[in-house]
Parts: sequence; C-alpha cells; structure tokens
Amino acid sequence: MSSFKYLLAIAVIATLATTAFAVHCYQCDSMSNKKCGEQFEPEESMKVDCSKAAVPAYLISWLTGTNLNNTGCMKQTVDAKMGGIHIVRTCYFGDISHTEKGCKLNPTDLLSNQLSCDVCSGELCNGSTSMVPVLMTIVVFFGLARVFS
Repeated sequence: MSSFKYLLAIAVIATLATTAFAVHCYQCDSMSNKKCGEQFEPEESMKVDCSKAAVPAYLISWLTGTNLNNTGCMKQTVDAKMGGIHIVRTCYFGDISHTEKGCKLNPTDLLSNQLSCDVCSGELCNGSTSMVPVLMTIVVFFGLARVFS
C-alpha cells in the first residue's frame, strides 16, 4: 500500500509541475462565435497555450512592476454599445488576487463597458460557469492529505 502512496504523490507532483509552466485557456468571443457565450460549447480550436500569448499592449503600462507572465484564464462579460452583451474568454496577465489591473478593457474601445471579470488559475478553467472545478480541487487536496496522514 505504501508504494501506491508514492506513485500517487509522484503523479500529483508531475501534474502540478506541468501545469505550473503552461497555462492553457479558452480564447474566443461570443460576438464572432456563438459557442463562446454563456452556454459555452468548447471546441479544440478555442484552446490556446498562454505561455505563447503576448501581453496586450494596453495592459503593459497598467502592469508595470508586476508579473507580466500569463498567470491564469479570464472570462469577461462586456456590454458593447453597438453589439450588446457578449462574453470574451482569454489568457489573464497579472496578479490573480488583484484583478483591477489585469481585467481592464482596451482604453481605446470607448463603446464597451465591462460588466464582470472572472479570473481563475486552473487548466482551461475559463470554460466553466460554476465553482465545480474549484470544489473538486479542494476535495482532492483533502483526500490526498488524508491518505498521507
């Protein structure tokens, strides 16, 4: 039974190590793809490796002195004066505990207002509309803690 615990520990560490270096998120906009809306229907073409994504130019001045690397995923609800309410899913740059900087919209877009911005740090987490992934992570954590205690 102890070898099972070691294999489990190695599997968890390997999973954490690979996800720590490469954040993958969904990237889409419901104005151009209806499957990206509130009733999200993920497609393979929507997945993006955020480590290869560039920081939006308008965020660089807001994030100066902070982490410019991708740190998670983001789902924004935006009210476009000409197009109505739509959903934008993409990579998030900056500190996920202080979203006031990283959630900013492009300041040159004067016709849009942000209604909400949800940030998460899990693999493809911006496709979720609930807290189930977060709750599952907590349950797995406590389960592993019990196995190793």
